[in-house]
Amino acid sequence: MIVVVIVATAMIAAAAALALVRVERGPSMLDRTVAFDLLTTTIVGAVAVEAAWSRRTESIPILVVLSLVGFVGSVTIARFAAVEPEGEGRIRTAEEVAAEDAARQAALDALDAPRRRAGGARPTGADDAASVPPSSDGPQPDTSRDDPSRAPRGDESR
Repeated sequence: MIVVVIVATAMIAAAAALALVRVERGPSMLDRTVAFDLLTTTIVGAVAVEAAWSRRTESIPILVVLSLVGFVGSVTIARFAAVEPEGEGRIRTAEEVAAEDAARQAALDALDAPRRRAGGARPTGADDAASVPPSSDGPQPDTSRDDPSRAPRGDESR
């Protein structure tokens, strides 16, 4: 057991030293934040080795909290490091939405214009609706409650 603890401690110390070098040198802010995330992970590993060495379970909540801090930190940094397109990330006004819809419709009409000039009609739902005869009876009432064969029996009513 002592050999495993010594080897694990040496590896964790090397990882922490390399992470500190990356934090100091950079070159970018994203490199530094990844190094801080690695440093958090090495601290979690060191606490885990200490808990295994001393055979104490009181360190488990500390491990959970440190892991959550590392996770939330990584997700937060990833969120702010993500590059959003120019038009995204803000709420558009009704005029902007209408202008975008008009531009989209104009583009669709421009694509559809050669077909209309060639005599091909664009299918619409109006053609289908015209071929269905209207119902003369109107809406039918729901009579399922009046039908005794559909009444619940025994355990089905629960």
